[in-house]
Amino acid sequence: MESMPSVRPDGTHYTVVKTDDEWREQLDPAEYFILRQAGTERPYTGEYVETKTKGTYACRACDAALFTSDTKFDSHCGWPSFWSPLAGDTVVELEDTSGGMRRVEVRCASCGSHLGHVFEGEGYQTPTDQRYCINSISIKLEPQA
Repeated sequence: MESMPSVRPDGTHYTVVKTDDEWREQLDPAEYFILRQAGTERPYTGEYVETKTKGTYACRACDAALFTSDTKFDSHCGWPSFWSPLAGDTVVELEDTSGGMRRVEVRCASCGSHLGHVFEGEGYQTPTDQRYCINSISIKLEPQA
Protein backbone atom coordinates (compact mmCIF):
# COMPACT_ATOMS: atom_id res chain seq x y z
CA MET A 1 0.00 0.00 0.00
CA GLU A 2 1.05 3.55 -0.69
CA SER A 3 1.41 6.15 2.05
CA MET A 4 -0.92 9.18 2.29
CA PRO A 5 -0.01 12.18 0.10
CA SER A 6 1.27 15.49 1.56
CA VAL A 7 -1.07 17.57 -0.62
CA ARG A 8 -4.81 18.02 -0.06
CA PRO A 9 -7.26 17.32 -2.89
CA ASP A 10 -7.65 21.11 -3.39
CA GLY A 11 -3.90 21.41 -4.08
CA THR A 12 -2.93 23.01 -0.76
CA HIS A 13 -0.41 21.35 1.53
CA TYR A 14 -1.26 19.77 4.84
CA THR A 15 0.23 21.78 7.71
CA VAL A 16 1.93 18.71 9.23
CA VAL A 17 4.16 17.08 6.63
CA LYS A 18 6.63 14.28 7.39
CA THR A 19 8.56 11.82 5.30
CA ASP A 20 7.40 8.22 5.18
CA ASP A 21 10.38 7.28 7.35
CA GLU A 22 9.43 9.90 9.95
CA TRP A 23 5.85 8.57 10.10
CA ARG A 24 7.15 5.00 10.46
CA GLU A 25 9.40 6.09 13.33
CA GLN A 26 6.56 7.94 15.12
CA LEU A 27 3.76 5.39 14.67
CA ASP A 28 3.67 1.73 15.63
CA PRO A 29 2.98 -0.72 12.75
CA ALA A 30 -0.79 -0.90 13.38
CA GLU A 31 -1.11 2.91 13.61
CA TYR A 32 0.96 3.32 10.44
CA PHE A 33 -1.23 0.81 8.55
CA ILE A 34 -4.46 2.61 9.47
CA LEU A 35 -3.35 6.25 9.49
CA ARG A 36 -0.86 6.33 6.61
CA GLN A 37 -2.01 3.41 4.42
CA ALA A 38 -5.80 3.82 4.82
CA GLY A 39 -6.28 0.50 6.54
CA THR A 40 -9.27 -0.44 8.70
CA GLU A 41 -9.27 -2.03 12.13
CA ARG A 42 -11.53 -5.02 12.76
CA PRO A 43 -15.00 -4.09 14.06
CA TYR A 44 -15.57 -4.09 17.83
CA THR A 45 -11.82 -4.21 18.57
CA GLY A 46 -11.06 -0.50 19.01
CA GLU A 47 -10.65 1.11 22.41
CA TYR A 48 -13.27 3.84 21.80
CA VAL A 49 -16.19 1.80 20.43
CA GLU A 50 -18.09 1.84 23.75
CA THR A 51 -16.42 4.84 25.43
CA LYS A 52 -18.75 7.35 27.08
CA THR A 53 -16.01 9.59 28.57
CA LYS A 54 -16.54 13.31 27.92
CA GLY A 55 -13.73 15.00 26.00
CA THR A 56 -12.15 15.76 22.66
CA TYR A 57 -10.90 13.21 20.16
CA ALA A 58 -7.67 14.23 18.43
CA CYS A 59 -5.70 12.79 15.53
CA ARG A 60 -3.31 10.15 16.87
CA ALA A 61 -0.70 11.19 14.30
CA CYS A 62 -0.61 14.99 14.78
CA ASP A 63 -2.79 15.83 17.83
CA ALA A 64 -5.23 18.02 15.85
CA ALA A 65 -8.65 18.19 17.53
CA LEU A 66 -11.24 16.42 15.33
CA PHE A 67 -14.41 15.37 17.21
CA THR A 68 -16.00 15.78 20.64
CA SER A 69 -17.85 13.33 22.81
CA ASP A 70 -20.93 15.57 22.37
CA THR A 71 -21.35 14.28 18.80
CA LYS A 72 -20.43 10.64 19.51
CA PHE A 73 -23.33 8.19 19.36
CA ASP A 74 -24.00 4.46 19.59
CA SER A 75 -24.31 3.25 16.01
CA HIS A 76 -23.66 -0.42 16.88
CA CYS A 77 -21.52 -0.72 13.74
CA GLY A 78 -18.29 -1.76 15.49
CA TRP A 79 -16.42 1.54 15.25
CA PRO A 80 -16.72 4.85 17.10
CA SER A 81 -19.33 7.01 15.35
CA PHE A 82 -19.83 10.76 15.38
CA TRP A 83 -22.56 12.80 13.69
CA SER A 84 -20.23 15.75 12.99
CA PRO A 85 -16.56 16.76 13.21
CA LEU A 86 -15.60 19.92 15.09
CA ALA A 87 -16.57 23.20 13.45
CA GLY A 88 -14.24 24.46 10.74
CA ASP A 89 -12.01 22.48 8.47
CA THR A 90 -10.82 19.75 10.82
CA VAL A 91 -11.35 16.92 8.34
CA VAL A 92 -11.02 16.47 4.59
CA GLU A 93 -13.50 14.28 2.73
CA LEU A 94 -12.60 12.51 -0.54
CA GLU A 95 -14.25 10.03 -2.84
CA ASP A 96 -13.03 6.48 -2.21
CA THR A 97 -13.71 3.82 -4.84
CA SER A 98 -11.37 1.18 -3.43
CA GLY A 99 -12.57 -2.38 -2.99
CA GLY A 100 -15.29 -1.94 -5.62
CA MET A 101 -17.27 0.37 -3.33
CA ARG A 102 -18.19 4.03 -3.56
CA ARG A 103 -17.61 5.75 -0.21
CA VAL A 104 -16.38 9.03 1.24
CA GLU A 105 -13.05 8.78 3.03
CA VAL A 106 -12.34 11.04 6.01
CA ARG A 107 -8.80 12.33 6.60
CA CYS A 108 -7.28 14.66 9.15
CA ALA A 109 -7.11 18.16 7.61
CA SER A 110 -3.81 18.86 9.39
CA CYS A 111 -1.70 15.84 8.43
CA GLY A 112 -3.75 13.91 5.87
CA SER A 113 -3.94 10.74 7.95
CA HIS A 114 -6.79 8.32 7.24
CA LEU A 115 -9.47 8.36 9.94
CA GLY A 116 -12.32 6.33 8.44
CA HIS A 117 -15.39 7.05 6.29
CA VAL A 118 -18.56 9.12 6.47
CA PHE A 119 -21.97 7.73 5.51
CA GLU A 120 -25.32 9.49 4.98
CA GLY A 121 -28.95 8.50 4.94
CA GLU A 122 -28.67 5.38 7.07
CA GLY A 123 -31.64 6.28 9.26
CA TYR A 124 -29.76 7.26 12.42
CA GLN A 125 -31.66 9.94 14.30
CA THR A 126 -28.82 12.47 14.40
CA PRO A 127 -28.90 16.20 13.61
CA THR A 128 -26.88 15.72 10.40
CA ASP A 129 -28.09 12.27 9.24
CA GLN A 130 -24.38 11.44 8.92
CA ARG A 131 -22.20 8.80 10.56
CA TYR A 132 -18.50 9.49 10.71
CA CYS A 133 -17.27 5.93 11.17
CA ILE A 134 -13.78 6.37 12.64
CA ASN A 135 -11.06 3.86 13.47
CA SER A 136 -10.22 4.00 17.20
CA ILE A 137 -6.56 3.65 16.35
CA SER A 138 -6.74 6.90 14.31
CA ILE A 139 -7.79 9.00 17.29
CA LYS A 140 -6.99 9.56 20.95
CA LEU A 141 -9.31 10.83 23.64
CA GLU A 142 -8.33 13.88 25.66
CA PRO A 143 -10.74 13.65 28.63
CA GLN A 144 -12.59 16.77 29.69
CA ALA A 145 -11.09 18.31 32.86
